Amino acid sequence: MKRKISKAVVLGGLLACVSAGALADEEEIIKYRKNVMKAYAGHMAAAGAIVQGKVKGSALNHAKALEATVQDMAGMFPAGSDFGETNALDTVWSKRADFEKKAKDSQAKAAAFAKAAGGGEAAAKFKELSESCKACHKDYRKEQK
Repeated sequence: MKRKISKAVVLGGLLACVSAGALADEEEIIKYRKNVMKAYAGHMAAAGAIVQGKVKGSALNHAKALEATVQDMAGMFPAGSDFGETNALDTVWSKRADFEKKAKDSQAKAAAFAKAAGGGEAAAKFKELSESCKACHKDYRKEQK
């Protein structure tokens, strides 16, 4: 239990640093954003395999990691980080209000999945979270080949 709490505290601290502007260097925020997205994708894949019954296990830890990771999604795309090696489209910044709305929707869906992860609604809540990710990627991420 202490180990799980420690991980959550560390992740929360890292997210707070981004929110506070500790990663002011634009190149560093892009690197950070990529790493967070990779971690997020890994937790989505693992949780999906569990809730779809492809592997045995509990999706709870993955769900909590997803919930923590998505807390400052919009904050990982500050003004000035719209250059270089990134999959983010210019619409992240030109349609900022909609982008932030979709990020908040993903926060709500991740929280709902975290609450349901140990129960019978886990698959449905995971699907809702997955759809919110796809909606954001559709409008704000370069097409992946």
